[in-house]
Amino acid sequence: MERTVVQIALFGLLLALASTLPNKDDWDIYSFHINSTVTSRYATTVITSRVANRMNESKEIEFHVQIPKNAFISKFRMFIDGQIYDGVVKAKEQAQQQYTEAVSRGESAGLVSSVGRTLEEFKTSVNVAAHKKVTFELTYEELMKRTHGKYELQIHARPMQPVRDFKVDVYIHEEAGISFINVKGGLSTKDLANAITKTHADKQAWVYFYPTVDQQKMCDSCGDQGVNGDLVIVYDVNRDNGLGHIKKSDGYFVHHFAPSDLPRIPKNVVFVIDQSGSMGGRKIEQTRTALIHILNDLAEDDHFGLITFNDRISYWKRELVQANSKNLESAKNFARNIQHRGSTDINEAVLQGARMLNAHNREGSASILILLTDGDPTSGVTNLEKIQSNVRQAIAGKFPLYCLGFGFDVNFNFLEKMSLQNNGVARRIYEDSDADLQLKGFYEEVATPLLTDVAMIYVGGTNLTQTNFSQYYNGSEIVVAGQITDNNIETFTPQVMAISSNRRITFSNPNENVESTGSVSDDHIQRVWAYLTVKQLLDKELQLSGLEKEKVKKEALELSLKYSFVTPLTSMVVTKPPGENTDVLHKPKEGETPQRWQPRVDKSFSRQYLAPSSRRSSVRQQHTPRGERGESGHPGAVLHQHTPRGESGHPRAVLHQHTPRGERGYLVPVVLPDVQPAVVHLSRDTTTLEATDVPVLHRFLLKAENQTVPLCFDVSGPVCLKLLHYPSRELSVNGELDSVTNGGFSRIFIHVKDSQHVEIDTNWVTVRDGQTVTYYTGQDRITAGSVTVIVRNNEIDVATGDMRMVIIVHEKNGQKLFWPVLRQRPSDNNAEGLLAVEAAVYEEVQQAPVRKLKIKNQEADVTGEMVVDYSFASPVSMNCWLMSADSALQRPLFQFVITQL
Repeated sequence: MERTVVQIALFGLLLALASTLPNKDDWDIYSFHINSTVTSRYATTVITSRVANRMNESKEIEFHVQIPKNAFISKFRMFIDGQIYDGVVKAKEQAQQQYTEAVSRGESAGLVSSVGRTLEEFKTSVNVAAHKKVTFELTYEELMKRTHGKYELQIHARPMQPVRDFKVDVYIHEEAGISFINVKGGLSTKDLANAITKTHADKQAWVYFYPTVDQQKMCDSCGDQGVNGDLVIVYDVNRDNGLGHIKKSDGYFVHHFAPSDLPRIPKNVVFVIDQSGSMGGRKIEQTRTALIHILNDLAEDDHFGLITFNDRISYWKRELVQANSKNLESAKNFARNIQHRGSTDINEAVLQGARMLNAHNREGSASILILLTDGDPTSGVTNLEKIQSNVRQAIAGKFPLYCLGFGFDVNFNFLEKMSLQNNGVARRIYEDSDADLQLKGFYEEVATPLLTDVAMIYVGGTNLTQTNFSQYYNGSEIVVAGQITDNNIETFTPQVMAISSNRRITFSNPNENVESTGSVSDDHIQRVWAYLTVKQLLDKELQLSGLEKEKVKKEALELSLKYSFVTPLTSMVVTKPPGENTDVLHKPKEGETPQRWQPRVDKSFSRQYLAPSSRRSSVRQQHTPRGERGESGHPGAVLHQHTPRGESGHPRAVLHQHTPRGERGYLVPVVLPDVQPAVVHLSRDTTTLEATDVPVLHRFLLKAENQTVPLCFDVSGPVCLKLLHYPSRELSVNGELDSVTNGGFSRIFIHVKDSQHVEIDTNWVTVRDGQTVTYYTGQDRITAGSVTVIVRNNEIDVATGDMRMVIIVHEKNGQKLFWPVLRQRPSDNNAEGLLAVEAAVYEEVQQAPVRKLKIKNQEADVTGEMVVDYSFASPVSMNCWLMSADSALQRPLFQFVITQL
């Protein structure tokens, strides 16, 4: 039987004190339970952890779990000393205001979630008195998605210590009957076999995982810190070729439709592959490998086409051809020779793919368009809304568009909206060793169409979720939920109409009664409806604009609040005892960059480098003489950041070129909390630091190799900085820091040779080409010699030769500021400036009385500091080792300071 996938993943519990793992004598997780109940494919999982503070003093204990991306957290509570503290779900803006107020009071409040490949992270902490206990309880819900013919319940547990009372209980109840159930994963090993009990009885199944303390140290990735691995429960339900399974309860229904014994429909598929310069290295190699595997899987009655693109379109053949052995071998040779170079014309590439499919109108077949890209459009039509409009008009609803975004420099929001507008989906392909398998896995999901033009009809139904689907694929499932009008089951008549090959078929069973849930709680089906409705409203909101967008957003928000779902529109304020820090649980969007958890800064760390001072004062500063600048006289740089999209939905830092690993810069600008520190001034002739009252500081992060905590150093502003300089290219990028505490850059200058300059400030873009000066204030595509500047809503793309950069526009307190982001470095290796600084390699050599780090055989005093990193769409509080700039950079900071832009 064909099978499919749904993940419910959990990343156990992490308890930490300050920036180091706790000593196991300090605290004791004496009970750790995961209880997951799956009914009618809807999973509700509860994680309960009970912890005791064994110390003679109070300790801050942190609760840290990961849950599936598709899940909504619906409840979080803490039990402390007989009191219950329930988290409260609020509109995101309201929760954000509470978070901001906490920060302004000097509390280390934090938005406490992040996103990974399949998981999102939740963490919070609470102060527990000596010899007292705390119980954490988190509940999340998810409608399981069937892919590859099976559902998958994945539980990842990592308590960080062996636990005496460790239990995982899974209960599955499916009225249709469970066809099979298996247990796999890193915790399903020979050594742990007798800790797992599996029972299957027709419609019900139970899986128990009760490892002893000794067994918790026995899996491949387990050890003295206990369990660390996956328990994966895989199952499917009995299927028929009829109407499927319909459940109703308390006026609501849910319909699961997944017929299997149908003839496959021959398909027409066009692959549109990005071969621009940013696809270089492993990405293009993995793309070639995946494409060859996919071509091998085409059936002989399939027809296919291949397009590759950069700023030009390349065709394997200009029309679709049959997937016979001769054509497939020729196509594989074409795939093996795909080379990366040039910029990115997404608009023309997708339009040509649509043209090929429109010209191949084969009766009894299903058409599919698949786009793979790793960046933003930088050639041809570059206005995102115009591209989306062009594509929508070209496809005209005749076939789905699937967009695969490679890596995190891609504008995922743009791809997702374009896919949804054309009945498809967007999927991120993660830059990893298995990227080719990710590509192949996605293709396999859509490789076998069984039905097209599927219409789900419900006479006597109302408030329905999506009912029309362009295609149904083998191994997948269509799910529809809604309300039964007046709760009258007698007048409720479901029916499905679709096209199978070249004939229209109808699925109905007038003699079959809709099943009542019976033992299931009355609100179960209603919550399934609410979950699915909110998910689809969020997709719809992404596609709309203006009043329609606001109406749909309001409806999704109201449902999220009513059912206490933490969604991208809501946040959970974690309620704690009086005097505790405020935490806000925020659900990120897929377009956001993964944020790595950083341990909370130990408040006992000294803050000797940062001393409170007044906000406004004059600055005494000696600038670097002209002779210290780069050879061209125009040194410069761009700050590297992984920048996700903004909360407004506008793309934020997405340029199509992605620098290969090991080549991008490591400096990230962050913003200090509203603590006003003493300022450091730089003298050309000495590295002595002079303290004044000026509070205007900008903090930079220097990423560290093989270390969790980065380095950081402060630069007082406003100063001009040499950020990136390529003497052989006569290419320089300089930035001027603003004079606002916690601000950014107020101006960016880009110099290409002596005659071409681009100045970007908060009002306009100025292009100087020889004697010609042009000012731009709107959204434009600007060309000056070899420099191309594309102005968008919240970002400015700059390209020259093989250098690609994005300047992100932020707004703080009504003022605009810039974050420059280097996406692709030129191939030259003679770069100067801040971004040319390699990642730091350090080791701790002393912790007391003063903490010391060793960098390149030089020891430096450091202090632990909490900063807010604005290189992410949602600011991230993290700690870093603060040291002098000279120590962090391993050279005097004045070498990076210039006198003019």
